[in-house]
Amino acid sequence: PMGEAPAAELDAVLGGGGWDVGVSFEGPPPPTGPIRLGRNACYVVLAVLFNEEVRQPLRDPHPGGSWCPPDPSPSPQDGVLLVQEAKPECRGKWYLPAGRMEPGESIVAATRREVKEESGLECEPLTLLALEERGPAWIRFAFLARPTGGTLKTLEEADAESLQAVWWAGDPSVLPLRAPDILPLLDLAARYRRSPPHPPTLPQELPCAPLCLRLLVAFANDAGDLWVLLGTAGTPHLPVVACGTSPAELRRGLRLPVLRLLRDCLPPDPCPGPLGLLGLQHRAGGPGGADGICFNMLLSIPPGSPGAAPPEPRSPAFRWWRVEEESLRGRMLQRLRAAATVPVWS
Repeated sequence: PMGEAPAAELDAVLGGGGWDVGVSFEGPPPPTGPIRLGRNACYVVLAVLFNEEVRQPLRDPHPGGSWCPPDPSPSPQDGVLLVQEAKPECRGKWYLPAGRMEPGESIVAATRREVKEESGLECEPLTLLALEERGPAWIRFAFLARPTGGTLKTLEEADAESLQAVWWAGDPSVLPLRAPDILPLLDLAARYRRSPPHPPTLPQELPCAPLCLRLLVAFANDAGDLWVLLGTAGTPHLPVVACGTSPAELRRGLRLPVLRLLRDCLPPDPCPGPLGLLGLQHRAGGPGGADGICFNMLLSIPPGSPGAAPPEPRSPAFRWWRVEEESLRGRMLQRLRAAATVPVWS
């Protein structure tokens, strides 16, 4: 019955919202202290902006229901915003507006600041395009955004942030780029504008001291039956695992704590599908000045045979809950089958 499952938490997480993290976590390691930018974590923001005369913000036309993407029909003449670097090590090279977050700064505020400093434009982030990560040591948030004001920086206005900014309508790969890693992001942004694979996803303002992942672990068989893994300590809830901040774990990816939890609680050694981001939670200047983030992740455990049931958990700290409510089951299966989540690049 629905009363045995965290209905409100599932609905919020599935819809890209947030939920209180609490103080208890499943599996090792326990949080060793708060996340602090510049000490045990580095967050980077990056924005892709297209030159659009008239454009409606991306939105979910059916809030709380199934995602039905709009048809943005972008013009092939749209240019992408590029900035020319001023830093000595890459002076004269071209790149997307990007830079490190500052302690006590929100993710969206950092994106707006970097775009303004480097290009002269004001912007509104529309959705997270991709989460790129190397564990707590380096996490980059790549956004699709739209210009809302300002004027392009010219060479006469060059400063320590950048030399100039342009709307580039040609092939970016022909330019001397600071790094080619922006090319897959530009391709992802162009594809998102043509046919958004997931709803607009923006950070939710909720405090979080550590860096952690809330896991929506799903098991679906070919008959359409669906189960969700729950933690049983206290009120049933979606499991939350913390990322280690020891020197040995700082550069290990976000997938490490997920695999560690699944190996401990599910037989046999599971081979889960890729991580997909449903949403994220962060509040600037959190408890004690912490800069932690909770990533709400979706992943699936593939069935071993047709009509299979999920593997019995090894520990009483976990159990499977069968999703029978049709609307919730349909929404979850849609996100799973269409990979309708923000991609996580490790």
